[in-house]
Amino acid sequence: MAAVDRRQTESGIDVEPVYTADHADASELELPGEYPFTRGPYRDMYRGRPWTMRQYAGFGTAEETNERFRYLLDRGQTGLSVAFDLPTQLGYDSDHRRSLGEVGRAGVAIDSLADMELVFDGIPLEQISTSMTINAPASLLLLLYELVGEKQGVESTQLRGTVQNDILKEYAARGNYIYPPRASMRITTDLFAYCRERVPKWNTISISGYHIREAGSSALQELAFTLANGIAYCEAAVAAGLSPDEFGERLSFFFNAHNHFFQEVAKFRAARRLWAEIMVDRFGATNPRAQSLRFHAQTGGSTLTAQQPENNIVRVAIQALSAVCGGAQSLHTNGFDEALALPTETAARIALRTQQILATEAGGTDTADPFGGSFFIEAMTNELEHGARELIERIDVLGGAVAAIESGFMQREIEEAAYRHEREVESGKRTIVGVNAYTESAPDHVPIHRIAPELEQRQVARAREVRAQRDGDAAQAALCEVRRAAGSTENLMPSMRAALASYCTIGEISDVLRAEFGTYD
Repeated sequence: MAAVDRRQTESGIDVEPVYTADHADASELELPGEYPFTRGPYRDMYRGRPWTMRQYAGFGTAEETNERFRYLLDRGQTGLSVAFDLPTQLGYDSDHRRSLGEVGRAGVAIDSLADMELVFDGIPLEQISTSMTINAPASLLLLLYELVGEKQGVESTQLRGTVQNDILKEYAARGNYIYPPRASMRITTDLFAYCRERVPKWNTISISGYHIREAGSSALQELAFTLANGIAYCEAAVAAGLSPDEFGERLSFFFNAHNHFFQEVAKFRAARRLWAEIMVDRFGATNPRAQSLRFHAQTGGSTLTAQQPENNIVRVAIQALSAVCGGAQSLHTNGFDEALALPTETAARIALRTQQILATEAGGTDTADPFGGSFFIEAMTNELEHGARELIERIDVLGGAVAAIESGFMQREIEEAAYRHEREVESGKRTIVGVNAYTESAPDHVPIHRIAPELEQRQVARAREVRAQRDGDAAQAALCEVRRAAGSTENLMPSMRAALASYCTIGEISDVLRAEFGTYD
């Protein structure tokens, strides 16, 4: 008897040899721009406006990052995306002992307003949309951006962009947290309220499944855990007195564009459908803009291989196409050399050109939801929606996303999925071209980007110079006001803004909050 050829995605979804109307009835499918937005948040999608091409960049000091931003903008990038180094992400200044060896390595080092001014020197903030991948100190970076705009003469109401501000996924998957979850949620909702009044065009959170997937989750887990975190943020915002119809407009999401092309397209479609129903059924949202999920996508960093790195150009192109066919609002494509180092200018240019080719040569902007009505895609969308709904219900039983994280449930689920994947690669059950199949005996040699050691010394010197030259009494008074506000129930943002305007550093303000809120281990 012949063996059964059973094929599954890594989410455990069976893939049939052929799909027919018996697997998915598409006769009731709504049009793009209509609830529940399965086919896209806008009627014309990219015919009205192409997705924002937002290459993630940042390294070394502010000057080097500014140079890379100008390089990408000159070559057709349509939005900025800032990567911050590890000390900045953890609220440490560059001259802190824990920052040694990490300054400027995985992103740009930002210690104070002086650095932020240099990052955006000569870049008109009223004309550009900026995304900042920062979480624990997200409020501080948003305030620094607002202060730079003020110095450029740009009104806060004109600023456009997104701050990631998604602390829950840090506890679940990435580890770059500072304060305990409930204190962090207070800061998150303070930012929501502040931007509603002062920076109304700003997306106040980018609820991220990307890092959940990078930690080893399946597509289904990425979908369910991301939306469960979104529910927790909405609940916290409602508890803080905010309206779902108002803050819902400024929520955005961030998903991974991974290797299984068809599953990824279906995942994005299922996410929109599920979120629309969540906003209506759980929060009573009546504003269509608050019901419709908008998302940024980034190609899968964990899928990139150090072996035969040129193969990554193909992987990135296929992953980017899944995001386009799935209806992303903005997209970052990884450099082919990122398994080895930060991307070189050549790798960054190829990554950007990949998006431009999809938009201009491959028909990527011609029609909305090009796979809508496909028996396979509709069946996969339904499967992912059903599986994610069940997983969200399990999280509800545990008390919601915060409780599920505090109990370790999400972390264990992700770790088990990552372990299964690794076992499948090691056994050869899952093929990775160039790694466990179609290998080469000789190693590949490609030029890699290197960070000059002296950049760290320059950054440390600038941080100390800022402290020496500012008004010390004004800075200390501003930090005391942050401490007072943290001990009260008032919004923290105004006091932190005043401290940053006095050239207090991110590390100093974070230390004040550490003293008040404690740290999370």
